Amino acid sequence: MESNEYFTFGHLLRLAWCHRRVGFLAILTFVLILLWRSTCLPNDNHRWSTSYYSRFYRERELLSRKPNIVFILADDYGWNDIGYHGSFIKTPNLDRLASEGVKLENYYIQPICSPSRCQLMTGRYQIRYGLQHSVITSDRPHGLPLDEVTLPQKLRENGYRSYIVGKWHLGFFRKEYMPLQRGFDRFYGYLTGGEDYWTHRRPNGYARDPSAFHGLDLRDQDKPVLDQNGTYSTHLFAKKAIEFILSHERSKPMFLYLPFQAVHSPLEAPTKYVEKYKDVTHPLIKIYAAMVTAMDEAVGNVTDALKRTGLWDNTVLIFSTDNGARENAGSNWPLRGWKNTLWEGGVRGVGFVNSKLLRKGNRKSDALIHISDWFPTLLRISRSVSNGTKPLDGFDIWDTISTGTPSPRKEILHNIDPLHRKTASSSFNLLYDDIFNISVYAAIRSGDWKLLTGDQGHGGWKDSDTSGSKFEYAVDPPTKHLWLFNIRNDPQERSDLSDRYPDVVQELLQKLATYNKTALPPFWPSRDPRANPALHGDLFGPWL
Repeated sequence: MESNEYFTFGHLLRLAWCHRRVGFLAILTFVLILLWRSTCLPNDNHRWSTSYYSRFYRERELLSRKPNIVFILADDYGWNDIGYHGSFIKTPNLDRLASEGVKLENYYIQPICSPSRCQLMTGRYQIRYGLQHSVITSDRPHGLPLDEVTLPQKLRENGYRSYIVGKWHLGFFRKEYMPLQRGFDRFYGYLTGGEDYWTHRRPNGYARDPSAFHGLDLRDQDKPVLDQNGTYSTHLFAKKAIEFILSHERSKPMFLYLPFQAVHSPLEAPTKYVEKYKDVTHPLIKIYAAMVTAMDEAVGNVTDALKRTGLWDNTVLIFSTDNGARENAGSNWPLRGWKNTLWEGGVRGVGFVNSKLLRKGNRKSDALIHISDWFPTLLRISRSVSNGTKPLDGFDIWDTISTGTPSPRKEILHNIDPLHRKTASSSFNLLYDDIFNISVYAAIRSGDWKLLTGDQGHGGWKDSDTSGSKFEYAVDPPTKHLWLFNIRNDPQERSDLSDRYPDVVQELLQKLATYNKTALPPFWPSRDPRANPALHGDLFGPWL
C-alpha cells in the first residue's frame, strides 16, 4: 500500500479476516467514527458555523467557571430613547452591545423605581412584602424587609464579591437596611430616589415641595463623600465602577450592580453633550437626549474596562431600565403611558443581554420576561442555589435568552395597590365586584391578554423628535376603570375589548383576586421628622 493511499473499509475487511477479534473492534470503531462525523461535524448537508462551536464551548465553560455578572440599570429610560428603537438620540455603545447580544423586546419592569429594584433583588412580587404602594421615601421608616433574601446575599454565599455603584432606593432608616448590610461588599452612591447631578444634594434646585428635607446624599461605604461637588454623577459612577473592576481580585467572581442616576430628573447634562443636539429645538428634549448620550458613553467606558482587564470573555452583561420615561421627558412611543402608570409605556422596558457565553447571539427575543426573573436566572448561571429564600415569582430564563427556547413565564402581575383607589360608579361593579373590586389600581398580563382596573390616569401616546413632543391623549370617560387588551395584537393599548370578552375579564379578575389573597397589607408609615438631615450632620442616612 502506497504511503498516500487512504485507509479504506476494504483494508479493514482484509485485516478483520486475518485477525478476527482485533478486526471486529477496528470495524466497530470505524463505524462509530463515521456516525459521529455524519451527525456532529459540518458537511455539505449540515453546516454548523465555527461561531456555534465557540458559543457552545463557552457555555460549557460557564458551567465549570462562575461568570462575572454586570447589571446596568438606567433610571426612567424610555422605550423609544435608544437608537435601535428608532430614536434620534445617539446611543452607539448601547446599540452595539445590544446587536451583539439578545434584545429583549417583550421585557417588563415595574412602573416606578423602588418596586423594580425590590423585585430585581428578591425575585418576588412587591405584594409579597407590603411595598405595593408608591416608592420607598427618604422621610418614612420603611424599606425592603430584612427577612427578604437579596441577590448579592446569595451570590456572596457562593464566593462572589459584590459591588454597587449608584442609586440604592431600598430603604435606609436603620443601618440594617443599607447596601453593605444587604449583601454588598462595596458601596459608592446615594440612598434616596434622586438628587442633583452636580452637587449630589437633595432636593435638587427644581424641587417645589417646601417641606422637603435638605441634605447631602453621597457615600463611599458608610462615609460621606465631600469632595465631589461639581462632578457629574454619570461620570462619577462610571469612574468608580471602573476602579472596582480594575482592583477586583481575579480569584473571585464579580457581581457589579451599576444603577445609574441617569436619566432621572432633574434634567441636567454637561455642555459638551448638549452641543451634540444643536438641532433639537425643545430645551427639555435637548437636555434629556444629552443625558442619554452621556450615559451611553459611560456604559462604553465600563465595558472597555472589562475588556482591558480580561474579564469580558467570562462576563454576562445585562442592561435594563427600571421603568418607562416620564411624561415630560423621554418617549415610550409607540407604547401608551409613561412612568408611574401600568400602561405598557410604564412597564415595558428597554433591555438586552450581551455575553460571549450566549449560545445564540445577534438576535431579538420576543419571549415574555419580567425583572423578577433575573434573581433565579443569575443564581443558576452563578451555580448558586435558592435555598433559604422565600417562594419566588421569578423564573429561570437563561435558556430562553441563551438558546431561544420558549419562556417559562406565561403571566405577570404588574401590581395590586389598594391604597390607590378610584371611586367606582359604573355598571361593571354589579357584574364583577363579587370577584375583584375594580376600583382598585391593578393590572395583570396573562398570555396575550392584559387587564387593568382602577384609576389608571388618562394615559396617552407621546412621540418625541428634534422639534418637540407630540401628544395624543386617550379619550376614556372619567368613570371608566376597567380595560382589556390583546397585547400581542394591540401593543399600543388602543382597542379595549372588555365588552366583547367578558369571560376573559372574569378569568383575569379571578387571577387578581387569587394574588390579592396572598398579599401583605401595604406598609406606608407616616413621615418621620427625625429623618431630617439637619439632625444628622447635613447627611441623609439612618435615623433610628
